[in-house]
Amino acid sequence: MPKLLPVAVEFQLPDGWAPASPETVDTFGVAFAALHPHPDAGFAANITIDGEIPPDDVSLSDLADASVERLEQAAESVQLVDRREVGPDDAPALVQRFLLAAAVNDELRELAQVQVYLPLADTVDPHKYAVIKLALTATTEQLHEVLEEFQDFVRTVRPSTSEGN
Repeated sequence: MPKLLPVAVEFQLPDGWAPASPETVDTFGVAFAALHPHPDAGFAANITIDGEIPPDDVSLSDLADASVERLEQAAESVQLVDRREVGPDDAPALVQRFLLAAAVNDELRELAQVQVYLPLADTVDPHKYAVIKLALTATTEQLHEVLEEFQDFVRTVRPSTSEGN
């Protein structure tokens, strides 16, 4: 069963991207996953969404550091290429980019991953916030093809305004 997000969000997937099956989402260990329609040499670029309500003393950088540690445990090699805070002071976000080598279907693949950490105010207690992590994983060859679509996707993510979410 996919994880639940701490806050409901809405978003628009890029054209052609499709939600992954519940089994695939469960394999990723995230709340939502979508797959690119054209795999590169058997690897489908994917977008995942996950989130948590961090303790008050945990920063976006702390969450990003923990993500680096998880990647280092799962991949053969991990290289943090870039990390920066983006956005206005009243709505900061953090973006980090990796190159990694990981086993995919028993074959070592060179992959790239971009992670975006978006803090969203808790609708019940605005002094607390949830952090939504959006990630794009693609082969290094396909990254240039899907990065702009991921950036467009990130711009659509926001707290849900639908009742019942």
